[in-house]
Amino acid sequence: MEERQNKKFRFRLTIGNKIIGSFVILIALFIVVVSIIFGNGNSIDNVVKGSRDIYRPSKDAVNEFILIVTKSRMLVTNWVYLQTNSEDKSALRQLQDTDYPALRKRIQNLSKNWDEDQRLRMDTVFNDFDSLITIQRESIMANLQSFENYEDPTIKFMAENSIESEVIPLTNALIGKLSIIAKKQSDITEQSDTEVIASITTLKTLTVILGGVFLAIALISAIYLVISVTKPVAFLKAIVVKLGRGELVEEKRAKFNNDEIGDMAVAMDSLVSGLKATTLFAENIGNGNYNTDFKPLSEHDVLGNALINMRDNLAKVAEDDKKRNWATEGLAKFGEILRTNNSDLMKLADEIISSLVKYLKANQGALYIMDDSGDAEEATMSMKACYAWDKKKFLNHKIYRGEGLAGQAWQEGDIIYLTDVPQSYIKITSGLGDANPTSVLIVPLKVNDQIYGVVEIASFNLFQDHEMEFVQKIAESIASTISSVKINAKTQKLLEESQEMTEQMRAQEEEMRQNMEELQATQEEMQRSQGETESTMLAIDGALAVADYATDGTLTKANSNFLDIYGYAQDEVVGEHHRILVTKEEKNNEEYRQFWRDLASGYPKKGTFRRINRKGEIIQVHSSFSPVKNRGGDVIKIMEITYEIKTSKVLNDLQTV
Repeated sequence: MEERQNKKFRFRLTIGNKIIGSFVILIALFIVVVSIIFGNGNSIDNVVKGSRDIYRPSKDAVNEFILIVTKSRMLVTNWVYLQTNSEDKSALRQLQDTDYPALRKRIQNLSKNWDEDQRLRMDTVFNDFDSLITIQRESIMANLQSFENYEDPTIKFMAENSIESEVIPLTNALIGKLSIIAKKQSDITEQSDTEVIASITTLKTLTVILGGVFLAIALISAIYLVISVTKPVAFLKAIVVKLGRGELVEEKRAKFNNDEIGDMAVAMDSLVSGLKATTLFAENIGNGNYNTDFKPLSEHDVLGNALINMRDNLAKVAEDDKKRNWATEGLAKFGEILRTNNSDLMKLADEIISSLVKYLKANQGALYIMDDSGDAEEATMSMKACYAWDKKKFLNHKIYRGEGLAGQAWQEGDIIYLTDVPQSYIKITSGLGDANPTSVLIVPLKVNDQIYGVVEIASFNLFQDHEMEFVQKIAESIASTISSVKINAKTQKLLEESQEMTEQMRAQEEEMRQNMEELQATQEEMQRSQGETESTMLAIDGALAVADYATDGTLTKANSNFLDIYGYAQDEVVGEHHRILVTKEEKNNEEYRQFWRDLASGYPKKGTFRRINRKGEIIQVHSSFSPVKNRGGDVIKIMEITYEIKTSKVLNDLQTV
């Protein structure tokens, strides 16, 4: 019984067999159609080839031969009656020596395919034309060569007699024979054309008949395939469409043939059941339940194995997201701490170490910061803050480069992570006792390869990789903030010194103003003591930066001190407007333009100004602009006396950074 079932299964009419059978029938019919069409096509091709290569060329060659015979008669006649027509004589020679031999050779090649009678007729024509050429050459062309020959009546008469009695009759006879041959070739050509038309008509009729048979068989095969394949496939398609819409509804199986569609129906039932289990597993994954067990339909179950991989990857991603969110929140938290405590270094240190220990769920921590030292002193760092540390008494203890683990981290510029902490290194103390930490993390506070301190954290737990990476990122931000705090402190100190110097300069300015008034009051006396005045001006020129401007602000002269302050050469600034020394914002505002209008009107100006040197750096100068008037009271130039405030330059550089 089993053998019979296997035999029945082996010889069942599958979809592949149905399709292959249909195509085999169509291919066989196609081969028959092509063979018939190809046979008829060969016949037509042979007829067309004969017409193209033999009949039409033969007809054209015979007609050309008639033209040559006629032309030879005309040319030889002109030879006799037209003495001076050298062109016709040359044409006759070319016809006899070149054109006729070439045509004869071509006709002889074509006549191989003629019937015997036609070939004999053409041979007779060739012999007659050869005789005609001989008569032309011997009786006419040879005798009429020179002027004397044409003047000899006897020779001229004999030549004319040859034309009348031999050339013309023989030429007419040749033309008659060639006309018979040409007529025969024309008939053959027309018959060939008739055969081609008949063959083409037969081929068209045969093509239509065979095309109809081919189309009928193809239509029958298509109907058969639609009935046996398309309808069952449409039924299964409806189920697949529902599956595509997410509907896992078991369909009642229809009756299928014992072929692949029947196998597809069985596989569809199995697929629906498997998809239900897969759907349940996917719902658990969507709900965040990554511990759900799931067994794929087979080891080759792509969807099931992909869902298992997705579950594992989502679990990993969820864990990574948790770590990333933890780090992001920490960065935001410490960013706020660093922003709100950037004026007091000690308060900043306490906030950092306490918050860091708590956020890492560690137990102890300490923050070391580099000490400010002179160039001759050895660099050190001190513990500025600690959390739950029994070394509180060592807050002012200095650590040198390479000293202890903190000094080693400073020297190497890299983190140190201990999991085997020595018993004597540190104890984590509480009210109930003390114990050795499980791990210690020491991270240098580094930014742009410069160390600003070290943070040390101890914990009963092991630090995870993402925690150590977080501390490294925080350490860079801490280092940057510490650098800013120190710079702000230095800046404040420099600002105070600058203000003090400004007060001194104001006093000097007032004294200078009084001196200028005294100089103006004693102008007549200065004229009498010109030498003393020139010495005084040279002293001012050597001590201060001085520049002269036209009333529109164009710089006309500057001393070396002025050029040194701004970094220009004399020829680079003379003729340029004062705006090359001011910032972009100032040169474009109305206040700056009013400044020069006031000077041109005779109003002096003074004050502390921000300027730009040749390198594009911001500098701060104290300047006094004095309009210089002639005796008529008109302003003829503007004199600027200025000096650079060095401490203010440092402040601007720091603010720019």
